[in-house]
Amino acid sequence: MFRTLVLTTALLGTTALAPYAQEMVALKDMPAGTYMLDKSHASLTFSLSHMGLSNYTARFTGLESTLTLNPTAPEQSKVTARVDPASIETDFPYPEKKDFDKELATGKDWLNSTAFPTITFTSTKLVKTGEKTGKMTGDLTFMGVTKPLTFDVTFNGAYTKKPISGNPAVGFSAVATLKRSEWGLSTYVPMVGDEVTLRLETEFEQLTPQRPE
Repeated sequence: MFRTLVLTTALLGTTALAPYAQEMVALKDMPAGTYMLDKSHASLTFSLSHMGLSNYTARFTGLESTLTLNPTAPEQSKVTARVDPASIETDFPYPEKKDFDKELATGKDWLNSTAFPTITFTSTKLVKTGEKTGKMTGDLTFMGVTKPLTFDVTFNGAYTKKPISGNPAVGFSAVATLKRSEWGLSTYVPMVGDEVTLRLETEFEQLTPQRPE
């Protein structure tokens, strides 16, 4: 019965999406121009060691990003991003005891978002490493400190007309590792790890298709 239910649900979902079916295309076939982050299909998570027992994982939900895409010369593309540190979410299981997310967001020993309300990233260099992979280096400004950071980026796919929205869209995954102490956040190191892994899942849409000049 369970298997039948799963198959039926899958078929219904496929049928519902059928009118929107589109073929994915190569990046070089996408229109150039400005793409905005689709916040409903994006995530920024981070993980770090907790006493050597687990890789504790949390996320930021306040994300904004712009991609200026050059599809025929991807190395000339640009990315800018802004993150609201007060948007941290940890799934702390005892909210009746304390607001742990707020403590991390505003605490002077933690993200201190009152003094540093924005985290920003601006790409400075893109290098292709494979057909669908590359390295993106940029300036990360965090807690008033600006230092270079490099992401390993994977191109996931693209549509000239994304199903449902009908807009040109591209998708990427990215991973980077940093030492938080280098940006001035060293609270509880090494019991709480210094090395932090950032993971990004992104979809960008060109909301107003642009004609080449």
